[in-house]
Amino acid sequence: MNHRPLTISLGEIPDPDRIPKYMTAQVIRPDRFGEPKYAFVEEEIPVPRLKPDEVLIAVRAAGINFNNVWAAAGYPLDVINQRIKEGELENYHIGGSDGAGIIVQIGNKVEGFKIGEEIIIQPGSFDSEDAWIKKGGDPTFSSKFKAWGYETNFGAFGQFCKVKSTQCLPKPSNLSWEESACFMLTGATAFRMLTHWNPNHIRKNDLVLIWGGSGGLGAMAIQLTRKFEAVPIVVVNSLEKGNFCISLGAEGYILRNEYSHWGSINRSQSSDLSEEQMRSFQRSIRSIGFKDPNIIIEHPGEDTIPTSLFVCDREGMVVICGGTTGYLGSFELKNFIKHQKRLQGSHFANPEECKKVLKLVADGELSPALTKVFSFLEIPKIHQQMKENIHPYGNIAIRFV
Repeated sequence: MNHRPLTISLGEIPDPDRIPKYMTAQVIRPDRFGEPKYAFVEEEIPVPRLKPDEVLIAVRAAGINFNNVWAAAGYPLDVINQRIKEGELENYHIGGSDGAGIIVQIGNKVEGFKIGEEIIIQPGSFDSEDAWIKKGGDPTFSSKFKAWGYETNFGAFGQFCKVKSTQCLPKPSNLSWEESACFMLTGATAFRMLTHWNPNHIRKNDLVLIWGGSGGLGAMAIQLTRKFEAVPIVVVNSLEKGNFCISLGAEGYILRNEYSHWGSINRSQSSDLSEEQMRSFQRSIRSIGFKDPNIIIEHPGEDTIPTSLFVCDREGMVVICGGTTGYLGSFELKNFIKHQKRLQGSHFANPEECKKVLKLVADGELSPALTKVFSFLEIPKIHQQMKENIHPYGNIAIRFV
């Protein structure tokens, strides 16, 4: 008779009847909120129990994203306290919103998957029984849609993670574990930002301005823009990052640190100076792309929204998926109204969009843009680097084996 072990080695894949009682995980607790290098601590945590519609994954690799910099800080959302308010018991957070691994346990209502199957996790978690979704609604508009590994617990930074069966996608055999684990959140987010928001979906010869072009989101957005025969221009803070973006297909780059007008509009400051800097920024875009951007891929938020809306073309769209510099956006309304510009929020992607991105990567039409692989022990360090904006370019992966 097999006895269930207390623990197993990192990277080991257990038989279904040998799943351990405890697992190693990088854990955030409320009393450690703050700098990521201190907030994440390796601990032994009980392996999560499954609900009927969930599967347990032995993680082989994970991806790194900015959302767990926020989780480490407990701001702008204390994800632990929020889940406790919703009835969950765990006073800790295991993050990680990108991952790939092997199914080792299946809930009794799960169909279409089997033990031992290799999968990529798409991080859009939702309740399939939600009335909106059952009527055919886009899951991302459901009130129960959550970012797995951020708004939900038991993400990819543990030996085992649990996911809804709707989050499981087949891992292509031509991708390594690290490549499989790093691109879905950034790739699907960029895909939706560029294609979903009619009539401002990307068209041939559109000019697309991409903030933070050397990051994971930017690396995928550059490639997708070229895939749709449009023209990507990026904003970065160094020549090295600019050249990296050029290697991915960017038409050109603008150095953000050559300007000093960033931040929310403040009536006490000189509006003439701020506007002149925005006009100079606009001229830099036009010198590369010869027109104003039709679509602007935004995520810095507070510091850059005024400029994004200023330089956006008439009838163009600024589409935003985050607020890495802050969430208090301000901008001048007169030309925004007169030129009928659009400010559009965008939150990850739906399952069909995830499948399209996976196919592009599997077929070699889109690179995962993986540039660096770290060890499990380095999860705190790389999140600290991400907070300080000194992390590697492109997408980043964590190796478990």
